[in-house]
Amino acid sequence: MSPRSASVNEELRRRSRERFLQAAVELVGERGYEATTLGDIADRAGSARGLVSYYFPGKRQLVQSAVHRLMHRTLEEALEREPRTEDGRERMARAVDAILGLARDRTVLMRQHMAGLLQAEGFVQCPEQRRLAELLRDTVARHGSPDVDADYPMLRSLLMGAVYAMVLPNVGMPLAPLRAELFARYRLDWDQGVPPDAEAPGGTCDTDCSRFFSTGRPSADRRHAADEPMPVDQSK
Repeated sequence: MSPRSASVNEELRRRSRERFLQAAVELVGERGYEATTLGDIADRAGSARGLVSYYFPGKRQLVQSAVHRLMHRTLEEALEREPRTEDGRERMARAVDAILGLARDRTVLMRQHMAGLLQAEGFVQCPEQRRLAELLRDTVARHGSPDVDADYPMLRSLLMGAVYAMVLPNVGMPLAPLRAELFARYRLDWDQGVPPDAEAPGGTCDTDCSRFFSTGRPSADRRHAADEPMPVDQSK
């Protein structure tokens, strides 16, 4: 068998990383952070356990990247769903509803995520987090902000505060009053976005997040992930 090309190897590595992200979201949502090990994540991903430590320096970084991926793809899907719109107020309403919907529908996962952000390392600077920030900044700009650099951190903080309030064990606030506060602040009408008593196309509580992770394999190569080449560390 002839050696695989560099492009095929790169694609296999990319898909391995995607499988780790998806497995982390699934397992932490099912079991919680402490009960999930890197070995569990590798097993769920169907990959060799040694690969996960190459792509991510630790469990905390992996889980943050995984949740940021889920957040930015959920937000992206909400902003671009049909009927598509360029109206800044409608897009802001969709953004608020997308993030609050995650707190409602994936409470355990988002609770663990918020707890992780309070650790010493705070935000993990990864492609997933940067993409989420780009989408939120664009939402603020389209809403008409005269100072995106000031208004984007405010929106991020307000959304984080609302999520935190919703996922607190035993005393979590319901979605509706938090939504009302955010909608009033951004001058949004209650029937914009996806009101709590409405349903977004495809449903509001879709537990299958596989569409957010490109984990398929090229048809020409069906070998187990354990057979994939260990990535070469280009820093050496």
